[in-house]
Formats: sequence, C-alpha cells, structure tokens
Amino acid sequence: MRILFISTEAVPFAKTGGLGDVIGSLPGELTKLGVDAEVIMPLYRSIRESYGHLLMFHNHFDVSLSWRNCYCGLFSMEYNGINFYFIDNEQYFNRERYYGYYDDGERFAYFGKAVLEALKHLDHVPDILHCSEWQSALVPVFLKIHYQHQSGYQKLRTVFTIHNIEYQGVFGNEILEDVLGLNREEAGLLLMDGDVNYMKGALVSCDRLTTVSPSYAEEITYPFYAHGLHYIIKENEYKLSGIINGIDYKLYNPYRDKSLHVNYSKNTPAKKRLNKEALKADAGLDTKEDLPLIGMVGRLAEHKGISLVTSVFDQILDSRVHFILLGTGEEHFENFFREKADRYKGRVAVITAFSGEMASRIYAGADFFLMPSISEPCGLAQLIALRYGTIPIVRATGGLKDSIRPYNPETREGNGLSFDSINAHDMLDAVQRGLQLYWEGDHWKSVMKNAFNTDCSWKRSAVKYASLYESMLEK
Repeated sequence: MRILFISTEAVPFAKTGGLGDVIGSLPGELTKLGVDAEVIMPLYRSIRESYGHLLMFHNHFDVSLSWRNCYCGLFSMEYNGINFYFIDNEQYFNRERYYGYYDDGERFAYFGKAVLEALKHLDHVPDILHCSEWQSALVPVFLKIHYQHQSGYQKLRTVFTIHNIEYQGVFGNEILEDVLGLNREEAGLLLMDGDVNYMKGALVSCDRLTTVSPSYAEEITYPFYAHGLHYIIKENEYKLSGIINGIDYKLYNPYRDKSLHVNYSKNTPAKKRLNKEALKADAGLDTKEDLPLIGMVGRLAEHKGISLVTSVFDQILDSRVHFILLGTGEEHFENFFREKADRYKGRVAVITAFSGEMASRIYAGADFFLMPSISEPCGLAQLIALRYGTIPIVRATGGLKDSIRPYNPETREGNGLSFDSINAHDMLDAVQRGLQLYWEGDHWKSVMKNAFNTDCSWKRSAVKYASLYESMLEK
C-alpha cells in the first residue's frame, strides 16, 4: 500500500503551524506499520538554501495551467527514512514566505496540477493521494476533471484532511478561466457564494474526508464552526471521519530536550520543579514564594479565547499564582498583557515574541498550561504539555475535548481540567479547581502521573489512518 502525502509544509523543511508537524511525523509512523509513505511538497527558497546540496534531480516537464505552459522540476531526498519529493518552479516558490501573496490562487493551482503531472515521472504510482488544507485542495478536483480517465490514474483514490476549516482558499471567480482553465460545468465544483473556494472543491471531489479530531468532525457540521461550509460538510458527511493528531515523541521529550535547565521524565518528576525555579528566575518572577505557575504559549487571537483570560485576569492573579505568557498576535492583546506585567511585577512575565526554546522551557517549568480556545481543531500544545507533565486547563472543544479528560478526585482519573461554555467565569472556575488540586498534594501527584502516562504519540492514530486507507482500497 503506497500513500503519497501532498502538503505545502513538513518538518523539518517548512512549517508555519500544526500541518508541518503532522506531515513531518505521520508518514514515519505509518512506515512502521508496513505502509509505503512518501511526501511531495513545493521546493521553497528556504529548502533550497538549507538542503540544496542533498537534493537529487529526477526530471523536468511542462505543466499546463489554462493558457500557461509552466516549467516543473522534480527533486527528491530521503529524510529519516521517508522519501520527500519537491516541486521546483522559481516563479512560484522562490520567495521569502510560503503564503500571503497576491497570486496564491495561481501558485497553488500550479502546485496541484504539477503534483498530478509528477506522478508520471515517479518510479511507482501511489494507491492513495492524501491531501491537506486548501493549498493542495485542487489535487482531487483536477484528478476528477482531467486525469481520472487517463492511463495510470484510474485506480487512484484521494483523502482530503481539514486541519482548520477557517482557511479555505477563497478567490475571485475571474481565475476560473484565466488560471484554472475550467468551463462553466466544471466550475460548479468550486463555486460558492459567487467566489472560487478551493476547499469546497476538495470536499465534494475527494473519496474520503478527514479532520484532526473526532469532536471537530462533529463540530464542523454546524454553522458556528464551519465558516460557511457546514451545508457542504453535511452533504459529504458520509465520507467524513475524525482522527486526532499525535506528536513526535523524539522531538518533544523532556528527557532529551536541550532547551531545559534539567532533563527529566515521568520516572523523575521531582526534577521538573528545578525547571520551574530556573524559568521563574530567568523570566523575572519572584522566586521567594512557591506559588503555582500558569503558562500560556501561542497566538494572541480572539478564537484562541484570549478575551476570556483578559476578562478575569485580575481574579486569576488574586488566587495567588504566577503567570507567564509567550506569544504574539493582536495588538490590543499584546498591550493588555504588557500592562499587566508592569502592574504585577514579579508575578507576571510576558514575552511578546516567539522562541521554540522558551516554549519548551514553559512546557517544562509551568504547573498548568492554559488553553481556553473558542475553536481548536486538534491542538498540539496541550499534547506537548501532557508529555512534559504540565496540567492543561482547556475549553472542551475539538481536539481539546478529545485529549483532555477532567480530573475526578473520587476516582483519581483524568489528566487535566476543562470547562464547556465560552464564558470567562467558567474558565476561572476551572483554574480554581486546578489550583485546589495543586494545594492538595496527593491529588496533584495523581493528576501529574496521569498526564505523564497519557499516550499522545502517533501510534494509535497511525493505525486508524492505515485502516482508513485499507478500507478505501478494498472498495
């Protein structure tokens, strides 16, 4: 069984968010199950600069995109046992950033078409094309319209994964002919509310549709979460499933993480406290009093639930805690936390930047990890926190709901704290329940043990993906 992952991000080559982590980890886990997994992605400038000396040239060919006849070079290299292919076109990919250009619709239409043309030049044809996000959404569309009757393409099946339905690839309908080269009948696959919607095209064209947690698969059938695509999701719900993401246990490992003051594991939890002390000292927090430390890492955006935190921030601080934040985002949120850091000197530390090293130190040094998202398709931060023995406090939505089980003092089961409604005082209640566990030593030891023992790896999820692929080939 051969699976070709089609993505615009994959660690270590390119990453802006969780997609890069997923495509950098899942193929390797699938190979352990006997699946032949490979990846194809754009050859960005940054990849050429860092890995150009390792790339092997395969072939070059032309890609037709409406009236255009575009060059395409095909390169490859092996990384951690996985074969990565790279689509080369300097006009489209020799740029400073991966996304955010006026011609993104054209750039990733080219990418989708180039991937399908590249299949003719591979040593073997995959059984399934696994696409992710709007940037590769045209692969199942072009396959359906242009390729499915060609020799070598008839048995190809497609999976499309929604990592975040908010980003759909919406463009003006003038690109239908000028870029996509589609007639009026074919355009129906992509048109939505008068615009071209790449993700909509993938939803109706793919053979199977997945998203990154079971709860998010249910949520996106409702208008509140689906950003206008709920009725399309409903029409295609028969092929939808949710499989929660995992994390790379080699990458996120407190026993080997070089960013930490002291390495530790679930067998040496006392060493975690040494990381807390070092973090507080370096961040300018008061080290004289041993108070619980609440950490946050991520984007300061409304849909991340930051307004819930700002609404009751003073009440949180009244509960005798220290607080540390690492993140950037909306200016008014950054200003709010800077002002609070000035007001609560020694108790609040705010770093409006991003540093992977500091993020690791917060995962290791904090007692609690606050993640009150309004919407969270899967979330990786809470999984990393569990891996580092830090207790998540989350809103029960999407992958947060699926991965965090509220701690029950009677049964001593559960690995975190959660709240259901989008309400600041309900979040505050969850924080206070967590603090009560902290001050009750026995329960704190139990919830920490449960966090450490939670399996957040890719193992179980990879088995589910392999089962999905097998069911598609059986049909």
